[in-house]
Amino acid sequence: QVQLVESGGGLVQPGGSLRLSCAASGIIFNLYIMGWYRQAPGKQRELVATINSADNTNYVDSVKGRFTISRDNAKNTVYLQMNSLNLEDTAVYYCRARRPEFQRNYWGQGTQVTVSS
Repeated sequence: QVQLVESGGGLVQPGGSLRLSCAASGIIFNLYIMGWYRQAPGKQRELVATINSADNTNYVDSVKGRFTISRDNAKNTVYLQMNSLNLEDTAVYYCRARRPEFQRNYWGQGTQVTVSS
């Protein structure tokens, strides 16, 4: 059974930082493209950042220079370090594990990030 469990969300003031974690089980973690997505109220879910098995990363323009995605294959965990948070970063953040060549696609349940003064 595949599980992706996110943690680290919460309430933070503008300009603050949070680190999200996503612990995976039931998959061969190092073979998967891992990603963070977010969905704000009334908006579609959007890609935030991805990291593949070679540690190549990709970011949406709005978070470049502020967010960093990383992975620890020994711990089956992917992280999202979020700095300089602003009000527009408020959303539910979801972890995704994807292996497109085998049509494998898994989502976590999400963790709420709220940026507010």
